[in-house]
Order: sequence, then C-alpha cells, then structure tokens
Amino acid sequence: MADFVLSTCSTADMPAAWFTARNIPYIPFRYHMDGSDYPDDLGQTMSFPDFYARIAAGSTAMTSQVGTAQFIGFFEPFLSAGQDIIHISLSSGISGTYGSACLARDELREKYPERKIFVVDSLAASAGCGLLADAAADVRAAGASVDETNAWLEANKLRLHHWFFVTDLTYLRRGGRVSATAAFVGNLLNICPILNINNEGKLIPRAKERGRKRVVTAMLEKMKNHADAGTDYNGKCFISHSVNPEDAGKLAALAAEAFPRLAAPVSISNIGAVIGAHTGPGTVALFFFGDERAV
Repeated sequence: MADFVLSTCSTADMPAAWFTARNIPYIPFRYHMDGSDYPDDLGQTMSFPDFYARIAAGSTAMTSQVGTAQFIGFFEPFLSAGQDIIHISLSSGISGTYGSACLARDELREKYPERKIFVVDSLAASAGCGLLADAAADVRAAGASVDETNAWLEANKLRLHHWFFVTDLTYLRRGGRVSATAAFVGNLLNICPILNINNEGKLIPRAKERGRKRVVTAMLEKMKNHADAGTDYNGKCFISHSVNPEDAGKLAALAAEAFPRLAAPVSISNIGAVIGAHTGPGTVALFFFGDERAV
C-alpha cells in the first residue's frame, strides 16, 4: 500500500469503524448547543438520537468550521513522521473549511518543502464525501501514489451523485432555503422536497414529491437515470439519514433489488450533527457514482 495519509472531515458522516477500517483519520467540526460546545465526533460525545431530539424540541445547533490552526495541528504530526497527505474537504459550496485547509497547506509547505500536501475540494457532503474517500482508499490500496490518487480524485469527484429528501420543511425554513409560508403549506400537504449537490458543490432544490412512499421511489429513479451503466451499476451505494432508519432501509432494499451488481451491500450511516443541524431530523440521502454533474 502506498505510504501517504488520506484524511477527511467529520462531515463525511461515516461510522467510527469505517474510518478505522479504511485507515482514514478525520478532523472534527464543532457545534454549540444549549450553552455548551461539542465536537462533531460521530455521535460519541452526544448520541444521534439525543442530538435530534433536542433539535426537534426547539434547540438550535450553531456549527463552526474547522480553522487554519486546527488543520495545522491535525496535519503536522503526519508530515513530521515523513508522510505525504491528501485531505478531502467538505464542499466549498457549503462551508469555508476548504479555504482554511488550503491556508494550512500553504503554511506547512514552507516548513516541510520535501512533503506533498493536497487539499481536495470534494464538492460533496455527508456520506457522499465518505463515498469519495472510500473510493480513494481503494485507489490507494491498489498501489497508486499520492499524485496518482489526487489526480483520480480531481478527475472523478463530479461523477459522485448526491440526492437528498427531507420530510419536515421546518429546518430548511430555519436555514433560509424556503419561506415560512412554503414550509407551513408543504408540511400541511406532506410535501417532501428532493435536493442534490450541483457541480459547484451547492445544495439545490430539484423536485417535490407528496408523501414519503413516493419520494423514496423518486430517489431510486434518480439513481436509475444517473448511475454508471444504469441498473448494471457495479460500484458502491451509500445512504445516510437523520433518525429516519425506516425510509433509509426502504431505499436501501429497493436499491439492492434494482441494482443486483452492486460491489457491496448498501451502506447506511447516520447524518452527523453539523450536517444535521441544517437538514433536521427525517432526512435521507443517497450517494453513488454516475454521469458527471454539469449543473
């Protein structure tokens, strides 16, 4: 295996066991809730059910991006040990963390000129970032160098698809993505918006479905329409959710049936506190590789 560090942010929203198994260290975001500060540490300090119960009860989680000094402290032990780094950052279209990582990279390159440090703007979020890192770990495991792995990431990151739906528009209203009137009417009529992340890494509303059964089916159709080779897709499929295991499980079962050549069982993980602070409970997100995002 090539000897370089592949890292990402806690907002990749994968289980702790995955980070260990794939040998991918992560840097945690932080959030402030009910008068206290917490690390976004994969639900260890505050469990996912507790976090979302507080959100549903009216608490607000204020998230903060990772700063340059934090990145320097995270990167430097690897560099001083003689390892090169590829860091896969949360999308610049969602957070300024990518810029902080780049500033840290530039500062550390002066101190460690013999080392290579790449910061990849994933243009991804949640388990989409996780799936991109997972694919990069496969490239690394196949013996690719740090330069080759970085080139693969830059060439393929726009092939990563993200499709989300939300079952409660309250949290999109709080984030300013829908008006108070639209949220009230949408909740009253059981409207579930479908959103995706575009080629600039920004979250964009794409469609609306009425009812959870219909929106789950519509999500599957997005995968059929965009996945590599259609239903012959033989890559991996990741799903993340915020305390909505029922719909996540239904979508996973439908995907497994419709895509019999999947490289592995569908992975289901929790949406963490930082992403979940903006989407709220009830969200389900689907990730796979397909045609390149053009808009």
